[in-house]
Amino acid sequence: MQEIEVIRIKEDVQLKDPVLIVGLPGVGHVGKLVAEHLIEELDAEQILEIYSHHFPPQVIVDENSEIHLVKNELYVCRTDKNDILALVGDHQSSSTEGHYKLCTLYLDIAQEFGVKRIYTLGGFPTGQLAFSDEVLGAVNNKDIVEQLKDYGINFKENEPGGGIVGASGLLLGLSKFRNIDSACLMGLTSGYLVDPKSAQSLLKVVCRIFDIDIDVGPLEERAKDMEKIMARLKEVEQQQQGMPEISAAKDEDLRYIG
Repeated sequence: MQEIEVIRIKEDVQLKDPVLIVGLPGVGHVGKLVAEHLIEELDAEQILEIYSHHFPPQVIVDENSEIHLVKNELYVCRTDKNDILALVGDHQSSSTEGHYKLCTLYLDIAQEFGVKRIYTLGGFPTGQLAFSDEVLGAVNNKDIVEQLKDYGINFKENEPGGGIVGASGLLLGLSKFRNIDSACLMGLTSGYLVDPKSAQSLLKVVCRIFDIDIDVGPLEERAKDMEKIMARLKEVEQQQQGMPEISAAKDEDLRYIG
């Protein structure tokens, strides 16, 4: 296999004012949950698969005990306002070099399809178990900030303080060299668990951007289950007065935003 292999599922794809959204695995899997929910609810069509030895040396096992290599996938979701190219996948790169090479490929593909705007979706780790429906934003062009504020996205000076690591941030930086306006939209999440409740808040913002109405029922059900888990964690936190395991995680895991 080549260093990066792109498998075309569908050729000659015609798109209307396409926008790329990127929902790869990251903190709380917030962006991944949103992008995959859009794909499911909008009856998206898969157009390509991406394989690379920059992904972890791993296969995924399905419900039939059949495996597939770790991969990323690109789908097209049709809406009245824009066609959405949705990039999702099993993993991000496991190396710095791979992040740059894969993000360069993603931008090559975006330009091939005429993308003029990119939204990367992710989670902003707070280290707190309390829920907030706030969505934070960062952009590669300050001229689009006011437009995004109208959709309910908040911008805070010098936040995220530690920067944005991984594809969610790197795509913003690299797309600036290609004159593609890009924004990272981040749902607030504890950073400890998969967070469908934060994904639900981020999904509402994405629906405003594209002027679409999507059933959030499946995410709501998962969010209710997560609320029960969070309530139990809060009880444990109060009992233990500190949760040392989580304190240790703050210094390492929560610095990643993606």
